[in-house]
Amino acid sequence: MTALNPLQKLWLTETVRLREEQAGPLEDQEANRLARSSGGDLPTRIQNRAVWLAERDGLTAALRHWLQGARLALMVLAVLAIVSGAGLAFAALGNGLAPVNVFWALGSLLGLNLILLLSWALGLLFAGEHSASLGRLWLWLSEKLARDAKAAQLAPALLVLLQRQKLNRWAVGVLVNGLWLLALLSAVVILLSLMATRRYGFVWETTILGADTFVSVTQALGALPALLGFSVPSVEMIRASGDSALTIETARQTWAAWLVGVVLIYGILPRLILALICLWRWKSGRSALHLDLNLPGYSQLREPLMPSSERLGINDAAPEQLHQVTGGVSDLHSDGALLVGIELDDQRPWPPKLPSTVNDAGILDSRESRNKLLEQLSRFPPARLAIACDPRRSPDRGSLALIAELARSASATRVWLLQAPAGQALDAERLGDWHTALQQLDVPFADCAPLTWLETGHD
Repeated sequence: MTALNPLQKLWLTETVRLREEQAGPLEDQEANRLARSSGGDLPTRIQNRAVWLAERDGLTAALRHWLQGARLALMVLAVLAIVSGAGLAFAALGNGLAPVNVFWALGSLLGLNLILLLSWALGLLFAGEHSASLGRLWLWLSEKLARDAKAAQLAPALLVLLQRQKLNRWAVGVLVNGLWLLALLSAVVILLSLMATRRYGFVWETTILGADTFVSVTQALGALPALLGFSVPSVEMIRASGDSALTIETARQTWAAWLVGVVLIYGILPRLILALICLWRWKSGRSALHLDLNLPGYSQLREPLMPSSERLGINDAAPEQLHQVTGGVSDLHSDGALLVGIELDDQRPWPPKLPSTVNDAGILDSRESRNKLLEQLSRFPPARLAIACDPRRSPDRGSLALIAELARSASATRVWLLQAPAGQALDAERLGDWHTALQQLDVPFADCAPLTWLETGHD
């Protein structure tokens, strides 16, 4: 699994908090213990707890699916932006059979962009992060493309997390301005391609305005592009273009350069600057993100994760579904071998004679003994662990959950299903239930004492 970055850890932590707020506390006995053993301050322990729960409950996989969907959604929007930009260029220049009205062309290329730019700026000032429908479209499309039911919990958590630092507006700003920048770049590329392969004449037309108005507007718009070397039509050329499209090659090139320069300066450049500003604000704000420890969902974790005194006992009900055992997950060095019994009666002598290299952890028959051993294993995980069970008892949910939790604390685990005492017989159906349950947990089991394996690591 790819390591999670700080934002993703905070994101999963917020997702777990919202989930517990809506559906009630999760079964987190093991998660709390592992978070305590990992050390660190309270926010670090809260995040470690949440990451463990998210991995257990499939939220981490849902996050990866959501991110894949988000990237795919972004690609879809980028393709739409490129196609839209090309459409603007074709609409502005036409098929080349009729002269191009320069101000109609300019309106086609920059009119919608200018209106939406002002709309986004006003929304940024007055509506904050709730203003951009394009951002909501991207979130919706990301969720649909993720194709994971659990991914539906991620988007609300991300919004809540980002709103604390008001980062929504900057993230949406990067998206909106970036897509418009892509659309305008596409428009300019198509514009240059059409001008390079077709012959266009440029005119301006009016009924109520005078020629002086167009002269002033054209020269004013061309002032900034002229600083970058773009041509600006002369007064005579502007006045002459009001009567008919000039056939002089220099006039065509001048008008074409003016049009491209105006689109570059008043279309592409503002979007580029705004996208960079939003990106800078996003990155600087993202590094300042942190958990709000005053929220009830986090404040109530202070005692379980950073207890003033150790408290023993299991307070949570057993989970409805056991979680798959994938082997030891501890990052600590594992060493030695350990034998432990679960709820064994007094009819059999215990422990059996053990090799000197194998330690006896006794019999777990109370909450205190279970928690004490689990705390020890979280700090000193064994390389090999044998769990002795009495198959005359039914494989109840609590025992299986304890086996799974013990197995995750060791590098390798085997369950020893004890033989019945002399004069008694095992119930075949109940023994079959044990075999089925342990196979579902993916924990190896045997009907004979695995002492050789405990001592040497092999049979």
